[in-house]
Amino acid sequence: MSSSTISDTCDKACKILEATNDGDDLDPNHLKLVELAVNGFLNESGEEAFDDLCRQVEQGYQKPWFHDIENLTIDQVGYVYWKGKIVEHYDSPYCWSEDAKVSAQEVARRCRILEYAGKEVNTTTVIWRWNKDA
Repeated sequence: MSSSTISDTCDKACKILEATNDGDDLDPNHLKLVELAVNGFLNESGEEAFDDLCRQVEQGYQKPWFHDIENLTIDQVGYVYWKGKIVEHYDSPYCWSEDAKVSAQEVARRCRILEYAGKEVNTTTVIWRWNKDA
């Protein structure tokens, strides 16, 4: 990789991080992609994904849904959010497993039920008191 390519990659990474609250607003997989790019560990498809991420950030980054479940996102330390409110926590690498996906689908189901009933959606209502209050 030439020095101009390295510089270009670092410039892009800096722009991504600046636009996403130092990467805190990035999906964990996207943050890892930025890390791999800066360290020069991307193959051709990784470079395409990195360029695509750059375009997404320039156009207004929207964090992908966690396990493709609408309204669920996950942050860098494993907190799961429903429309921006913390509702669960999964450790990595478990969070990316099929079991975690099934669990996340249940979390989303509970969130929808609580919203429909006009109740607050948070970790307490979704997880800790679900069987008592549901």
